[in-house]
Amino acid sequence: MARRQEQESARSEVTEVADGVLRMELPIRMPGLGHVNCYAILDANGAAVVDPGLPGPGTWRALQDRLKQAGLAPRNVHTVIVTHSHPDHFGGAGRFAKEFGSKVVAHHSFGFGVLTPAAAPEVSVDDLAAENSVADAANEPREGVPPSTDERDLDAFEQLRAITTGITPWGGERPKPPWRTKLKWRVMRWLGSSVIPTISHPVDHGDVLELAGREWFVVHTPGHTGDHFCLHDPESGIFLAGDHVLPSITPHISGISSSPDPLSSFFFSLDRVAEMTGVGQVLPAHGHPFDDLASRCHAIKRHHHERLDEVRVISRELGPTTVAAFSERLFKKRSWGAMAESETYAHLEHLRLAKEAESYRDDAGKLIYVVG
Repeated sequence: MARRQEQESARSEVTEVADGVLRMELPIRMPGLGHVNCYAILDANGAAVVDPGLPGPGTWRALQDRLKQAGLAPRNVHTVIVTHSHPDHFGGAGRFAKEFGSKVVAHHSFGFGVLTPAAAPEVSVDDLAAENSVADAANEPREGVPPSTDERDLDAFEQLRAITTGITPWGGERPKPPWRTKLKWRVMRWLGSSVIPTISHPVDHGDVLELAGREWFVVHTPGHTGDHFCLHDPESGIFLAGDHVLPSITPHISGISSSPDPLSSFFFSLDRVAEMTGVGQVLPAHGHPFDDLASRCHAIKRHHHERLDEVRVISRELGPTTVAAFSERLFKKRSWGAMAESETYAHLEHLRLAKEAESYRDDAGKLIYVVG
């Protein structure tokens, strides 16, 4: 099985993907991903950077190297833009703010909510399984970076641990961070830079940012997270997509969300950006730039509608049954577990709220669903 482009290891070369916009690939070690794209938008005062990678010294060194290639230093970064609250997107923001006074831009709802970095992967369970197949075949090591933080994030870590343990709404165990992730978060206590940034400039849908002498419009795109947003520059036709629309994989949609129907939110967001005109180039947070935004939105949405059809068929075959039972029919055995159940729950709740399904609790307290 060929490696997806989002799984490719970070290249050290800096490329100009549009006039005054640089793509800088940063190394990460996260399931299903091999790099994160940090974009630098240049102007007379320096640069704004979008999604400055994971926290920690490894990413920071890589980012310094990429900036140097562009004739910049960290002190020249006046603005950091964070598309959403996952650590491979906000990791360097706190350091830029603390050491160089950079302003930090994120959606006003940014925060460590129920969609915590450790509670949900970036990519769908299907794409995680595809990545595992490639890794098993190639056995290729990847460059990893340990995160870092200071003492003020101890409370955030304890909150995260509480959120990601216990019983789910459907009656199974909540997704738990891998032991390496938990260890890294504990190591944060002894390291000196801040991980969770203070958002100095919160934005909302329709706001305008002036970057490189052009107007970039904020497009709120909840689904992958509730605080996700994209940026559109109508003058150049550039669309900075974050994780909302990726070129060959689908972002994870978790059933454990601040939204009662995260899948519906995601569909609305996909439709919102698919209808945009004048988009010539899409710059995703993972993978390579591409040009047909509407087609990719439709393909991602079609994938989820096919999943919903599978759920309907399973219900006819099994009758009233649990989320886990649905999940074990939707996914291969290697993918069974809390993450697959979370995606399944998101699809079942979408059908229930659309009045295509009903649910009740059995004697053990587990949700039972009947579709149709």
